[in-house]
Amino acid sequence: MLFMVLMLMLAAGQVARPDAARALTLKVPKRLPQGGSAWLEVALGMVERGTEVEVTTAAGRIISVISPYAVQSGHEAGTYTVPLPPDAISHDHISLLIWLRREGKPPRAPTMSEVKSVRISITPAEP
Repeated sequence: MLFMVLMLMLAAGQVARPDAARALTLKVPKRLPQGGSAWLEVALGMVERGTEVEVTTAAGRIISVISPYAVQSGHEAGTYTVPLPPDAISHDHISLLIWLRREGKPPRAPTMSEVKSVRISITPAEP
């Protein structure tokens, strides 16, 4: 079944290529405490209505798909906070790929005005 889905996506030209994404490597600001959480904060500027922002690890593991559909045209989409799996962090770094996806168009790398910043925040464990 997965093979069929992948083949359909390939036929439709919707499989993202790493060279069509924005690649970045982030340093984790401090050691993840036992029971703590890491979060990825993605600040979006103005994006075309119906655009999704996909964030994956460099190895292709999906971290998040951000769908800012309720944003009015001409306004920035805001900052989205998504959980970052601790096992995605390697040696205090994480390498990410970011794509913009829109139905009927091939995935592409976002501009600096579309994805303004990406950062990691750490929260301690709850008592």
